[in-house]
Amino acid sequence: MILKNLLVLCLLPLASTAFADSYWDHNGSVMRLAADGNHRYFYYEHPTVTMQRAGVTRGTLLFDGIKSGDKYYGTARVFSKDCQNSLPYNVSGNVYDGPKVVVTGTRASYSAGCRPNGKVKKDVLTFTYMYTD
Repeated sequence: MILKNLLVLCLLPLASTAFADSYWDHNGSVMRLAADGNHRYFYYEHPTVTMQRAGVTRGTLLFDGIKSGDKYYGTARVFSKDCQNSLPYNVSGNVYDGPKVVVTGTRASYSAGCRPNGKVKKDVLTFTYMYTD
């Protein structure tokens, strides 16, 4: 009996993690939203061909941050075939009915060879709910 209870307690976190995952559309890519308390993570589940050409694969992290009420605050990443690593920048935004999450941020713009060109760009990332496992 003790062993059975211990096994259930060990498996409980795994079950709650699996049920917490949901899937969202972002520019044609399917994203997986993982939640851990107030922390939120959007991972690429099925990246578009364009994103794959930029080096994105299943499991690549796009956003990590926190949810506070109906707001998200965190770090997003931009990907480019010219850059060896993702380029992080700060974002924040809201959760809307639908549900939909929209975060915005300002980031440096890069030229060929992954060189900053002195310009800045405003990014808007929209995640639209699709389904839950």
